[in-house]
Amino acid sequence: QVRLVESGGGLVQAGGSLRLSCAASGRTFSIGAMGWFRQALGKEREFVATINWDGRGTDYRDSVKGRFTISRDNVKNTVSLQMNSLKPEDTAVYYCAATRGFGQSAILSSYDYWGQGTQVTVSS
Repeated sequence: QVRLVESGGGLVQAGGSLRLSCAASGRTFSIGAMGWFRQALGKEREFVATINWDGRGTDYRDSVKGRFTISRDNVKNTVSLQMNSLKPEDTAVYYCAATRGFGQSAILSSYDYWGQGTQVTVSS
């Protein structure tokens, strides 16, 4: 099994920045692509960003392009999400996810492992 633990969430004013991190442990050799998803109160979980197994391929939802950057360190078994120019509509619980597939994916059901989530709140 793989365990994912997120950190770095918090409260920030609109226009501010936060950096989320996710540490993987356990059978990390089975991890391929990784991603970040978010779920706002009363809404469905949605794709935010994904990165393929070697870090050379990334994809983002349109509303975060140019503001968020996903990266990974396969030596430390971590994936990060740098979030700049935050907006109140970015407020959500952010989840780290990992899949056994190599290519990046925006599809929630393609992910095999999930973290417990970290709250990000952006005040206006």
